Amino acid sequence: MSLKRLLKSKKGIVGVEAAIVLIAFIIIAAALSYVIINMGFYTTQKTKETMSAGVEESTSALLLDGVLTGKTNASTGEIEYLIIPVKLSVGKTPLDLKNGTVVVSVYLSNATLMNIYRGVNVTSDTAWDGLNTTLDLSPNQAKFAIYNDNGKNNTLLEPTEKAFLVMYLDSENTIADYESVKIEVKTAIGAALTVVRTAPGGMSKGTFVDLG
Repeated sequence: MSLKRLLKSKKGIVGVEAAIVLIAFIIIAAALSYVIINMGFYTTQKTKETMSAGVEESTSALLLDGVLTGKTNASTGEIEYLIIPVKLSVGKTPLDLKNGTVVVSVYLSNATLMNIYRGVNVTSDTAWDGLNTTLDLSPNQAKFAIYNDNGKNNTLLEPTEKAFLVMYLDSENTIADYESVKIEVKTAIGAALTVVRTAPGGMSKGTFVDLG
């Protein structure tokens, strides 16, 4: 074999080896790119989920839907019942209000009542006497009353429904003229609904008082 033909043969072998190495680099680069892209998508998805969860937890699942009302004692004229109308916040899924999923705390000028929530009742009563009888509250207790207009008769507060949180304070924890009260309602999902009000002066005995 001549020297010229031998050199040509070696050049061919080197070219094939170079091509194999190049192909191997391309395959490795493609695999790494796939991994990196997947990690990017995964990170983006997790970031989105984290942000969504943060927004979910930073907004209350309940929204004040009307005027907070107090009912005064028939003998002292001090507030012994508090009534808070609420509904679901926009975009929230149905919220279960059964006992064990809600924490209600009341902060008074002379006392703090922690976790006084005792459950939920479905009602069609629009009068106070009927509602009060349905809830059957003892002193220092709170319950939700759901005005259920869809016939499901369950403990879920749905977007089409309205609920009233009724709190019954005992004789030692009533709210006198110009005293302030803070109510916190913490549900299983979202931030707590916090309501702060101050009682007006000159409240009449056994009447309902608009607290705004």
